Parts: sequence; C-alpha cells; structure tokens
Amino acid sequence: MQPLHSGDDAREAAALLDRTDSAGRRRRSSPVLSASPGWAGGLRRQSSSFRQDVGHAASETYLVTRLTFSLLQYLGLGYRWMRQLLALTVYAILLMPGFLQVGYYYFYSSQVRRSIVYGEQPRNRLDLYIPKDSSRPCPVMAFVTGGAWIIGYKAWGALLGRRLAERGIIVACIDYRNFPQGTISDMVSDASQGISFVCNNIASYGGDPNQIYLMGQSAGAHIAACALMEQAVKESSGQPISWSVTQIKAYFGLSGGYNLHNLVDHFHQRGLNRSIFLSIMNGEESLSSYSPEIVAKESSAQTIALLPPIFLMHGTDDYSIPSSSSQTFVEVLQQAGAHAKLLLYEGKTHTDIFLQDPLRGGRDPLVEDVLTLIHADNATCENIASTPTPRRLVFEWQLRLARWISPF
Repeated sequence: MQPLHSGDDAREAAALLDRTDSAGRRRRSSPVLSASPGWAGGLRRQSSSFRQDVGHAASETYLVTRLTFSLLQYLGLGYRWMRQLLALTVYAILLMPGFLQVGYYYFYSSQVRRSIVYGEQPRNRLDLYIPKDSSRPCPVMAFVTGGAWIIGYKAWGALLGRRLAERGIIVACIDYRNFPQGTISDMVSDASQGISFVCNNIASYGGDPNQIYLMGQSAGAHIAACALMEQAVKESSGQPISWSVTQIKAYFGLSGGYNLHNLVDHFHQRGLNRSIFLSIMNGEESLSSYSPEIVAKESSAQTIALLPPIFLMHGTDDYSIPSSSSQTFVEVLQQAGAHAKLLLYEGKTHTDIFLQDPLRGGRDPLVEDVLTLIHADNATCENIASTPTPRRLVFEWQLRLARWISPF
C-alpha cells in the first residue's frame, strides 16, 4: 500500500474549491441582443460567462477525480477494487444520458446557486436549488449526500434537488470533508455547521425558517442522524448551540445505517476494508458514539423529547446497507418515546429509489412520499399536483442493465 499525502490533497481541494466558489457564485445573465452599439459588449460578456461556467465545471470535475485517485492510491488496486471500479464505470456509462442532462441543469440553470460558503474548512460549501415560484417563502430541505464517507459530494444531490425544487421546495445540498480529508467527527461537524447556516440564513434566499426539514442518503443519512442526535444531547444538557433541533420539522433518513457495530463485518464483505472503515470512524472505541441507534438508546427522556418526527426509508433489496438497519433504529426510537416511522420500498435496491426511479421519469415513490409528509399540515401548498410530470431521462433497458451491474 502506498502512502497517501492527505494533507496535500486537502490543501489542494481547498484551493480548488476556493477558486470554484468565486466562479460558481457569479450568476449568468442572458443579454438581450438588439441593434444598439452595445450588442458586441453583450456577446463578450456572454462568452466570458460561458468560459467561467466551463472553468467551474472543469475545476469541480478535477477535484472529484483527484480525490477518487487519492483514495485508490490509499487502498491499493487489488482485484476486488478493480472489479468494483469496473462495475462502477459501466454503471455510470449506462446512466450517462441522464447524468449529462442533470449536469447541464446543475451548471447552467438559474435556479441553482452553487458553492455557497457556510464555514472555513475545506469543502464547507452548499448548493441551493430554488423553485421558480418564489412569491412566498418556501419549505426547505437540508440534504446530506451519501458516498460511503469517502466519495460524497454535494452535486450528487442534483437530481433530488431538481425534483423537489420543481415541486416548490428549496433544497440545500451540504458538502462535507470526506475520508481521508477528515474522519467521521469532521463530517458530522461540517454537516452540523451546514445545517446551522441553513437555519440561520435561508430566509434571505426565499426559504421559510419555520419549515426546515433534514434529509440524508446512505452515508449522508448516518452523518445527518449523528448531527441531529449530537445537537439534541447538547441542547438538553444546556451546552452552547448555533442551531436548535426544534428548528427541524422532520428528519428523513434514506437507506442509512445507524448502528456501526452491526455494519463493520457487512461492509468488509462488501469491499470496504475493516481497518479503513475503523479509521474513518475514529477507531473501534468510537463506534458507539457515532451510532445514532446506540446514542438514542442511552439518551435521557429530555433529549428524546427534543427530536423531530423521524421517517426512515429503505428498499427491501438493499444489499449495501440492509433495511434491517432502519427497522431496528425505528424500534429503538419508538421504545424511547420518539415519533418514528419506517417506510419500506418493496424490491428496491440501494440506488433504485434515489437514482434509477427518478431517472425513469413520472412520479417516483420517494419524492411523492416526502412531499406528502411535508405538506401534511400545510393545506396552502398546491404544488403536489400542479407541476408537469417529470420526463424520462434514461431508456428502460439501460436502467435495468445498470441495476444488474451496480456495485452498490
């Protein structure tokens, strides 16, 4: 195994993000050409804006590629990883028509505010997906993306962000340091700081500070749940806080794992080496501290009383993180007195409900369930049925083959 200079990579990633942030926050305008003498200047501004967008896309692509190869250098290229990498490559190629369309939306839509700074650490950035109709304050979803604690990135939430923004929800996709840039304590700290930014600043972007929801997917579901439980413990014990658990109206955990002790061997068999996983989690002695299920079981009644309603969503054919992870966490929460509910999606895999189903077009179950729960006590929102049905982005044969090949 070759040594990894994680400090150099972190500094390089930070520098890249600083550069991309300044480009990403400049909004493009669409100059109206006329017969006036200023039309040439308008063309030059349009050309300059296009070059900035291309440069931003190239910088972010380089960042993700660089971190991926740093990871592979750290892991070593054994047979199992080569096989997984090949499966991931084919999987991505099959879904590329959809990814390209979502990518175009991400980089060129005026409804996306990219790389807003929320903290001082590398990758302390978030993307905002703003509904077209901003005539009144919108509900807000703070979203923590997945990526096995290693390849998480805010842009992974672009498809969900687009779908929810089309239905009148502002989505804030929170980026965070990944391993080896940081360990789980850094990830939870970053996510918590991002949530704090959303709670304290979203009104200036058209969001309703009284309707803020929290969601995480896969590793992001674990990180978000850790941040939520940690904040509830701090708040109930009178420690200083920058945001309150009571500001979160509900938590949605999608395909997450909440008891790390039960997942170490499972992840090892799936290809995430035990020693690497324990390094991500700050060592075996920290597994309980970063297992929301165990924290909830050991928490006081005052801590549990602060928690918002919790909805855990999981596919029954999820082999990356078994659905029993969500089921046992719901049971522990219910026994502790929290409001918790489990939603199972029959026959769905780890990526079906987050990627393949939305790419298929139509009304996918996850988005519809989330919207129903958000609008359950909000009779004034008519966006559930008023928007056009999303169109298909990938052919069915590609989706089926990608599901079969998927390494997740």
